[in-house]
Amino acid sequence: MTIMSIGSFCLVLHGHLPYVLRHGIWPHGEDWLYEAAAETYLPILAMIDECVYFNCKPRLVMGLTPVLLEQLAHEHFKKGFEHYLKDRIERARQDRKDFESFGNGHMMYLADQWVEWFTKLGQQFAAIKRDIPAAYAERARAGLIEILTSAATHAYLPLLYEDASIRAQLRAGLSSSHRILGFKPTGMWLPECAYRPGGNWNSPNHWAGKGGRIGIEHLVADETINHFFLEHHLIEGSNSEQVFNDGQWWKVAWDEGEKYASRGWKSVHEPQGLNSDGTGLARVSVFGRDPGVCQQVWSGAIGYPADGVYLEFHKKWGAKRGLRYWKITGNKVDLGDKHLYYPENVPGKLHEHASHFVNFVRARLWDYHNRTGRHGVCVACFDAELFGHWWFEGVRFLRDVMLSLNSDPDVDVVTSEEYLHNHPPDKVVSIPEGSWGDGGDHRVWANPQVNWMWDIEYRCEAMFGKLTCELSWQTNKQVEELLKKAARELLLLQASDWQFNITRGQSIDYAIKRFMQHVARYEVLLDLAERAAHDTAYLGKLNEIEQFEVKDAEVHDVIFPNIDLKWWAM
Repeated sequence: MTIMSIGSFCLVLHGHLPYVLRHGIWPHGEDWLYEAAAETYLPILAMIDECVYFNCKPRLVMGLTPVLLEQLAHEHFKKGFEHYLKDRIERARQDRKDFESFGNGHMMYLADQWVEWFTKLGQQFAAIKRDIPAAYAERARAGLIEILTSAATHAYLPLLYEDASIRAQLRAGLSSSHRILGFKPTGMWLPECAYRPGGNWNSPNHWAGKGGRIGIEHLVADETINHFFLEHHLIEGSNSEQVFNDGQWWKVAWDEGEKYASRGWKSVHEPQGLNSDGTGLARVSVFGRDPGVCQQVWSGAIGYPADGVYLEFHKKWGAKRGLRYWKITGNKVDLGDKHLYYPENVPGKLHEHASHFVNFVRARLWDYHNRTGRHGVCVACFDAELFGHWWFEGVRFLRDVMLSLNSDPDVDVVTSEEYLHNHPPDKVVSIPEGSWGDGGDHRVWANPQVNWMWDIEYRCEAMFGKLTCELSWQTNKQVEELLKKAARELLLLQASDWQFNITRGQSIDYAIKRFMQHVARYEVLLDLAERAAHDTAYLGKLNEIEQFEVKDAEVHDVIFPNIDLKWWAM
């Protein structure tokens, strides 16, 4: 007798870092990338392989943003990462000598553990031929994981002024994912889970609004994407639009969801078709993040990573690039009072937390099944860097969860694409505007601290649209190359990371500097393109400063090599 599952579990990890190559190293810059590669991206690869070794298909959904892929695939990163690993090993060896000098045997043991850990990472990196994106792509082709694409530089799409800019972010992102991975993903991580329906739109500052804008879901669907993910409150605030009954779709009233909740309306435990324009069927499906399940990991109050036995993130030995030797001890314990880390205490705690998580997922799915009689899906979405980087033991937690759920007859572990194939949505909804940021709206990325950035960004968008229409780049190769370089800077200045860091008070100076650097390069390159369009010999007349400005952009901003100006066409 075949035992049927009552629901599915879908784990989604969002891997993203802003563009930092050749823009500083420590404390802000390339070290962010090296740390994430060492502590998250390589360990997750190893976890996938370990699951396979135990005859388990992890079915992980891994978001790898295009700007992250571009950096991980670049030779500058690969050489820098190898140097970083060697530096870590030498630091651990020096730490051991320090600990030996004052006779602390346990800290000597922990330093030896770091030497072994970073040595194995170097061996793993060499074994995958120094190509992290290719390793993930190989596992996706083997059916072990699904990879999501995203907007090129993680731009905050609902606040971009021109739909042409949104299209360019999506097209540039898919182009990078396709080139680097060897295939086009069908799923997407919307930056910051930020969504805007179709209709009238108001800017976050004094710029004029726009009427009749296209909903994000249609812009995404135009680029062959068939699903993405949103925060739970957007699903719960949805309006019912259509339902599939008796072999066909039927238009329904907005209150259908309240009348027939057992159909799965307004629930994060089923994907919904999405169409905000009130006409036609859905071209894209949307999954909702389960807040109850995610809170078990994410919450600073009850989340597993805050347990006292785990490695403390903030306390390090030494100054620059120090290593960690202490445990959390307690979430209210001052750094100076932290106790030393004991790795042997971790496996039991991981088992306890993974078992609790698995039981919680199963209970959520049983509750939904008992209420509706339907096969639901529990979607757990997290920043990938939480696991391994912020929570050092987190990747092992994921391994234990995947191994446990794969052996659970009640639960199917699935990718989002797999779930859509087996359980296509039978409902279409419209959804309000919002994000997964504080307050569920745009306030993290649009507020008095950062609205000056939108003034500049909108002017940059407007000027680019004007000049790509007016200048003869189709027949003038020099103008085309300068506009492509300017386009790269436009994509980079649009990254949502700059506003996020400023609002959160994290590396504020670095965020402002990076934003303004890209703006300055953009303006210079656009000005040169305009001059070259009116004087075909102009490039031969570049003065010393102008030559330096062009070279500066080429040296520092080395990603998105195949920019197509047609990406900005409507």
